Formats: sequence, structure tokens, C-alpha cells
Amino acid sequence: MSQNVYGIDIGTSNLKIFNGQTKTIINEKNIIAIRNKKDVFAIGNGAFEMYEKAPDNIVVSFPIKDGVIADIKNMKSLIEKMFIKLNYPKIVRGGRFCIAVPSDITEVEKRAFYDVINDSSIKAKEIKIVEKPIADAVGLGIDIDSAKGNMIVNIGADTTEITVTSLGGIVISRIVKIGGNKLDEIICNIVKRKYNIMIGMKTAEQIKINLANAIYDEESDDNYEMCNVFGRNIITGLPCERTVTSDLIYEAIKEVLSSIIDSIKQLLERTPPELSSDIIDTGIYLTGGSAQITNLSKLIEMETDLKVNVVRNPGESVVRGISKIISDSKYRKLLYTPSENKY
Repeated sequence: MSQNVYGIDIGTSNLKIFNGQTKTIINEKNIIAIRNKKDVFAIGNGAFEMYEKAPDNIVVSFPIKDGVIADIKNMKSLIEKMFIKLNYPKIVRGGRFCIAVPSDITEVEKRAFYDVINDSSIKAKEIKIVEKPIADAVGLGIDIDSAKGNMIVNIGADTTEITVTSLGGIVISRIVKIGGNKLDEIICNIVKRKYNIMIGMKTAEQIKINLANAIYDEESDDNYEMCNVFGRNIITGLPCERTVTSDLIYEAIKEVLSSIIDSIKQLLERTPPELSSDIIDTGIYLTGGSAQITNLSKLIEMETDLKVNVVRNPGESVVRGISKIISDSKYRKLLYTPSENKY
């Protein structure tokens, strides 16, 4: 491929784009602000600043829901504006694109990822698709051609994708509709129930980042942390501040984390025995933005008796894999076009 290539990982929470010309990755919130129902007002991190703060004439929304495109019109607009921002001040046309798509979704849902680029004003010269777990594996440095089995658990914003790969393909895969946003929602609910305070999803996300811990030891003071949160008192209707503690957050999220671990166990039960022996040797690879929850890898190790490999910046492992795929000709066999799979 020429240098005019782009790799795209369209996540529920974040949009990651690899620019083949500059060899850089742009990672911004996958969110768009529309003013007066027709004008793009802001995109990415700029739009996220307006989330839960905008007036009625500005609608701020995430075009991706549960890992698939729920609003293709806004997703196309967001991609077009992000592409202009990525190449500013130049106007670039006719590039080659590689898009990562979840594996365990319908062919129509996969086609939507292709159409976002194909029907846009970008005028792509070529569009290729790669399965997200395969790109994840390449980004993790796994020998994709090896017959050795590998389990990859990608915990995203709305979904957790659990996959076993071997010989450059997907042996078994499952998407569970549980992710970081579910944790944020539960934190909102428990703060409301415990303190009679209504908080937003952005505040809940910050609480999760600061206090969430997958393992909690009541006898250890090291695990007891707290932070101040601001919200609206549902009784008085007035703004207020309260202190939230890490033990409350642990109680809130532990059932969701247990559900993710149960899903991992269920997929392990369906994995062919020869591949299971490989997974014992290689362990589980934990990726995705929500994989950064403190001690989550240790909890999975305790529950499965398997080693868990955690990578640097796990939220960008897929786009790092795409960057390798489009930069090295030996990975071309991993790419395909929709026509080849009879979409």
C-alpha cells in the first residue's frame, strides 16, 4: 500500500484513526454535536465537552450503540469532519482505508461500517475490512500465522468481545453487551440511591477512573479511597457535594465484572481441547479501554486460574494492529472487501 492509507477503529466511546502519511494515531471521543437538527457544531473531544451540558437546539450523541452503527448519517458526518481535521490544511482524496469491524455481528451491520466510508465525501480509492479480534491480535504482537490458540478479551464501552484465534482466523467468538458504560450507569444509580444525588454519566466515568477496583480487601486501608462529587440533590433540587468511597463503588460494579468473567468461562468451555492447552500456556490477553480498571486482570486470574496479559494502552491495541496490517504486505491476506463475503 502507498503512504496515503488510513486505519480506522470505530469504537462506541472513542474513534481511533491511523494516518499512514504521518504514522500517527488520533484518538478522540466518538461523539458529534448537531445544531438546529442539520448543522455539525462540534465533533470528537470538543463535542464531548458539551455532552450533558448543551441547550435544546444542540443535540449531542454517540453514533455507535452496542458496538454497531446506530446512526449512519451522523457517523458519516463525524468521519468526514474528523478526516478534514486529520489532514488540515491539505485536502486529501483517493486514500486507501482499512476498517476494523466486530466479528460476532450480522453481515448487514458489518456492511454499515463499509458504507460509512464508501458513501462519504472522502472518495476512497479502496476500502478493506478486517475483523477486530484479528487486528487486536496483530496489535498485541501475536504470531498470527501460528497454529497456537490465543484468547483475547476486549472490554469496550458498550460490549465485551471474547475471541479465540488460531492460524490467522477466528475459531470461536462472542460479544456480550456489557462494558464501561454499564458500570457508569450503575455508579449513577448507586450514588442516587445512597446519597439522593443525581449525577451525569461523565461524572460517573470519572468516579470509575478514580475509585473502581475489581478486588477489595476490607482489612486493608490501602484500598480505601474517596473523591468528592457534585450533582443535584433530588429532594431539594439544589446543587450539592458529597464524598464517594471506593468500597461503595466496588459493591456497585462487582456483579457486572462477575458477568464478564462468567462469559469468559463459558467461552472457555466451548473452546476445542487442543486450543485450551495453548491458552493455558499463553494466557488471556486483556484489551479495550475498560480493561484499565484497577486489579481487573488479577480478578480474572483468580477466577480462571489462567495468566492474564495486560498491554500498554489497551484501548489502542486494535488501531495499532491496523497500522501494522496496512504497513506490512504480509498481512494483506487478513483484509477483505464486502463483495468477497457476499454482504
